[in-house]
Amino acid sequence: MQIETRMDELKTAYNDLSQLVTVGDYILSAKVAEGPQSTVWKAEHRSNGREVALKQISLSKLNRHLKSCLDCELNFLSAVNHPNIIRLLDVFQAEGCIFLVLEFCPGGNLASYIRHHGRVEEEIARIFMQQLGAGLRIIHSHHIIHRDLKPENILLSSHESDAVLKIADFSLSRTVHPGEYAETVCGSPLYMAPEVLQFQRYDEMVDMWSVGVILFELLNGYLPFHGRTNVQLLQNIKSCMCPPFSQLILPGLHPDCIDMCSRLLSTNPVTRLSFDEFYQHRFLGRKVVER
Repeated sequence: MQIETRMDELKTAYNDLSQLVTVGDYILSAKVAEGPQSTVWKAEHRSNGREVALKQISLSKLNRHLKSCLDCELNFLSAVNHPNIIRLLDVFQAEGCIFLVLEFCPGGNLASYIRHHGRVEEEIARIFMQQLGAGLRIIHSHHIIHRDLKPENILLSSHESDAVLKIADFSLSRTVHPGEYAETVCGSPLYMAPEVLQFQRYDEMVDMWSVGVILFELLNGYLPFHGRTNVQLLQNIKSCMCPPFSQLILPGLHPDCIDMCSRLLSTNPVTRLSFDEFYQHRFLGRKVVER
């Protein structure tokens, strides 16, 4: 009986191995995420066993706009090496796809963190904002707008309490120099700035709105604005005189924290906190380590 059981185990293991998919120098082990134009796989290098994330992009699905975004993503990630920005390790093409070899983050993303922990303590939110600010400082210094900042696109280096936050997925990013504006409507509506929802031209201030939504979600455990359609979402945003903080937590929040979140969620990009104002805000305490 033991021999038969062992044979069954070996047969199962053999079948599992026979189903492994190899791309380039990497063995795919699990699908991590999937979108309209790309799929992210957990993979392992065949020689050294290093775990990585493989972002697979079908070249046939790229229109001119998405091709431009991909060029921006590759140029930017190839030029930076920062602890709060996902690191690009390699790029190669195979089977009609381009593969981005990225560092693997075992801690998952900030969305799963929020689902697991619920609302977080103000100090944890401050630390996350410090790290997000450090990454955004590099992004904006390259005159790049991310355009899709949301918890799903913010990864954590581990499940430990000292996990490092990393901004990822630059597939909708583009370069916008001072005085220039973008007009393409893109991103995730619940984190999208009102000027984008209104089909207006915009600049890097749309990223600051997204940061405000993320901060609010961290503090409250829920999103500030909802809507079954983009029109309804925009109406709900415009109808709120101030962010709808939970009355259970509002008394315990520091005024600096409330001030930052409220000013980030200004519907008017002119009065919204700029990146410099955000990065130098009292709430962050300027304790972020420059690297």
